Amino acid sequence: MIYRAGRRLLPQHVRTVTFGTRRWRGLDPEQVYAFLDQVADELERVTRDLATATTEGERIRVALRRWGSGHTDCRRTRAARNRWWPR
Repeated sequence: MIYRAGRRLLPQHVRTVTFGTRRWRGLDPEQVYAFLDQVADELERVTRDLATATTEGERIRVALRRWGSGHTDCRRTRAARNRWWPR
């Protein structure tokens, strides 16, 4: 399988890519596949971290909305006029 640019790179793409077997002045296939395994593992970790951060961000947004809607009357009070910093 060849990865096509423009698509989202996923760990399974890295794990399933294949290379030609030319050894003359080429790369060692074992080293290439070992490196691709490392890349795929790191890509999986980053993908998990992103999902966790997205979930946590959404949880915080919901909590802030809930908190803000419970404190709407606090925002509407008029502060005493300050002679040093006019509004």
